[in-house]
Amino acid sequence: MANRGPFNLYEFFAGGGLAGLGLTGFRTTFANDLDRAKAASWRANHADPDILKLADVWDLTPSDLPGRADLAWASSPCQDVSLAGARGGLDARRSGAFWGFWRLMTGLAEQGRAPRLIVIENVMGLLTSNQGRDFAAVCQALHDGGYVFGAVEADAALWLPQSRPRLFIIASREPVAGGEEGEHPFHTGRIRAAQAALPDELKAGWIWWRLAAPARRNTDLAALLQPDQSAGWLDETSAAALLDLLSPLHRARLDAVIASGERRVGAAYRRVRTENGAKIQRLEIRFDGLAGCLRTPAGGSSRQFVVVCEGGRARVRRLTGREAARLMGLPESYALPASEVAALKLMGDAVAVPVVRALADQILRPLLERGVRTAA
Repeated sequence: MANRGPFNLYEFFAGGGLAGLGLTGFRTTFANDLDRAKAASWRANHADPDILKLADVWDLTPSDLPGRADLAWASSPCQDVSLAGARGGLDARRSGAFWGFWRLMTGLAEQGRAPRLIVIENVMGLLTSNQGRDFAAVCQALHDGGYVFGAVEADAALWLPQSRPRLFIIASREPVAGGEEGEHPFHTGRIRAAQAALPDELKAGWIWWRLAAPARRNTDLAALLQPDQSAGWLDETSAAALLDLLSPLHRARLDAVIASGERRVGAAYRRVRTENGAKIQRLEIRFDGLAGCLRTPAGGSSRQFVVVCEGGRARVRRLTGREAARLMGLPESYALPASEVAALKLMGDAVAVPVVRALADQILRPLLERGVRTAA
């Protein structure tokens, strides 16, 4: 009879453990992270805190990894391949951590313990960093390691009121029928272009994974926010100074909402833009029911702000750590760090739980349970 789990999971670059929480039907037998604050959060939210090893992935060896994993999940640092970052590529210090992870996968294979499945999660910029060479290098490593592979682009906005497109490269050690590229919400133009640019040898091992779109989301940003009366609003002077960073287009957008007199809830975030050859900080605002992509407080967009327009005026406050956790699909029972900055950093570096759950339910567990050929 086919094994129906729970399946063994290695969770690399685990952060607060959101990937593991989304991987229903899996049990984490090993986790690691380098960040002490994130490791503390992982341990605070797991029954067996000793599973997590606080270490740089480069300092781990295969002997640190127990048994054999059915799935190895790696959400390696993205700063050097992010479209918002320095584009240093996978050779850069932080995103180069992927190769520390891959060194472990190679070592496990030499011992006959290669994971049956591997998922590599990252920002969409991985597809184009170093003119696409980084993505091709990851695919080459998987190919050389005996895996067939493919990728999907999934935006958390399909499940949650947050715009958060992410790349998921899924690789199987066992043969999978190749399938066909099709009109599919997760086979985006960026995915198709990256696949088309691969060498023929790698295209031959490509799988078009099938992932069904969820039911239409019926929750917007306003539904996940704390009540107005308990929020810490910026004073008028601070709010006005922040709103002065709006470009003329975004200022007009805000003014139109204020003039309507209706209650509208928006999200705002700072960006550095180049205007007339000079870099300038701008505030960008949206009233489409979505938050912008959560990032760490030290990232390019810094902390997000909530803007509530009602009765002909606008009030502004910072998004809280708990609200960020809700935007990642976490329950209220998830223990957050006491520091707001630490909580926002934890969420900004994480993966949205419902997206991971969809991958587990539709692709990962079926492959492990029944050998179902889940390609498109």
